[in-house]
Amino acid sequence: MELKIVNVKIPEGANIILGRSHFIKTVEDIHELLVNCVPNIKFGIAFNEASGKCLTRHSGNDEELEKEAIKVAQEIGAGHTFVIFIKNSYPINILPRLKDVPEVVEVLAATANPLQVIVVETEQGRGILGVVDGYSPKGIEDEKEIKERKEFLRKIGYKL
Repeated sequence: MELKIVNVKIPEGANIILGRSHFIKTVEDIHELLVNCVPNIKFGIAFNEASGKCLTRHSGNDEELEKEAIKVAQEIGAGHTFVIFIKNSYPINILPRLKDVPEVVEVLAATANPLQVIVVETEQGRGILGVVDGYSPKGIEDEKEIKERKEFLRKIGYKL
């Protein structure tokens, strides 16, 4: 058994959603979900099959994001893993419906932060043990940071 860290490069202005799924129709169902959730969303999806031909299936409406999703899925190399890159949207707009897709097993990360995927490789193949999303805490917010957080959420339209 060997442990590996895959450092994920997130395209400028994009977010990644990384998860596990269990069926070949994952790509089509996630594609349909994305175009129905957010008008003008740009995205690329890749999904690694874990049986049969064991291909990386893919789709999207942005060629560059689709290429990046394929690249990351291949670097991770774990079966039943999906990678979604999105622009013109945030994961918060998609996650509730994504979790309702019948073949989605779990979401491991939804972020624009630096992301590391911890992968184990055995004789059979690869699997994801977990992720490192962003950085460790450096302190506790004070009144100034609380005010800044609340102002930011109103600035981007998530609070009144």
